[in-house]
Amino acid sequence: MLLETLKDLFNESAFVTITWQQGILILISLVLLYLGIVRKFEPLLLIPIAFGMLATNLPGSNVYHPELWADMKNINYGDVLRNGGLLDILYIGIKSGLFPPLIFMGIGAMTDFGPLIANPKSFILGAAAQLGIFLAYFLAAKLGFTPAEAGAIGIIGGADGPTAIYTASILAPHLLGAIAVAAYSYMALVPVIQPPFMKLLTTKKERAIVMEQLRPVSKTEKIIFPILVTIVVAFLIPSAAVLVASLMVGNLLKESGVTDRLSKTLQNEFINIITICLGLAVGATATAENFLKAETLKILGLGVLAFIFGTIGGLLFAKLMNLLSKKKINPLIGSAGVSAVPMAARISQKVAQQENPNIFLLMHAMGPNVAGVIGSAIAAGVLISLLG
Repeated sequence: MLLETLKDLFNESAFVTITWQQGILILISLVLLYLGIVRKFEPLLLIPIAFGMLATNLPGSNVYHPELWADMKNINYGDVLRNGGLLDILYIGIKSGLFPPLIFMGIGAMTDFGPLIANPKSFILGAAAQLGIFLAYFLAAKLGFTPAEAGAIGIIGGADGPTAIYTASILAPHLLGAIAVAAYSYMALVPVIQPPFMKLLTTKKERAIVMEQLRPVSKTEKIIFPILVTIVVAFLIPSAAVLVASLMVGNLLKESGVTDRLSKTLQNEFINIITICLGLAVGATATAENFLKAETLKILGLGVLAFIFGTIGGLLFAKLMNLLSKKKINPLIGSAGVSAVPMAARISQKVAQQENPNIFLLMHAMGPNVAGVIGSAIAAGVLISLLG
């Protein structure tokens, strides 16, 4: 009797129903959790994404149902709310395009655009570093991806997780899990990926260039900047307006000086809550059916190429500007244009100090760094407008 009861319990357990594909995804999620917790690779988002991946691949968990999202053009949200699991409901925030702009509000509230305002040339470097996005787009198209899928893959090169998620959710939602994992993994690997190319493409003399101190930026300039950028982007590239406007309203609340309570909320509780929801929902899309495909390996490969060529584009353009400018520019600041804020700027500072311990390049690198955030949002808007 006892043996039969134990046998029945075993037959009803997940050990019987688990597939080898789910087993592989569970192992991958555990590796990502290790990277986030032990190696501290982008832990704020990598840990929620990994746990979402773990939960969705546990047999019988019922936290996410891919079949509810099979027809992305005709989603029955009432059915999702009635029959969906927790992560199905959270995924509505991604599919509706809600979570990424809200993340951008928090990012804006934490961003200082002063270095960019003090040196507007940084806009050019931020734009040049988006080279990887469009190169990856063309390579993805050559490898057989549709134009929309290629655009979603290319945006990984912007090194901006929320932008990648936003673009993928519109252009290629079935690739969202792979694109999100690639985007955040490569952002975490900035200290590994960038330095070899920074040293390869610059000379010791260039890396040791000391730049002039940036001019002070007035409070008035900092208040006008987010308003002006929002207006200009909305008129030129309307499809990028939602991301840029979200970024700028967060920044305006910070710089206005009269909404400290709202600014602090955006910087802390607000962005933390949205980050948890976003990460879990993105991880949930990495089901065995969606993730374990040959195209996932292609996405990971194209993503790293996009990131590398974004770094190269920023470096080479900074070298060109150095040749043409009367005031010397350290080319290392160009690599910060990939918008992995503020890690990429810190790497520029670190590599420069290896040649000249007395150099202080961080604030100069922050200009292209925050310009890259704007640039990647604009690039996403262009891709969505043309391919969506």
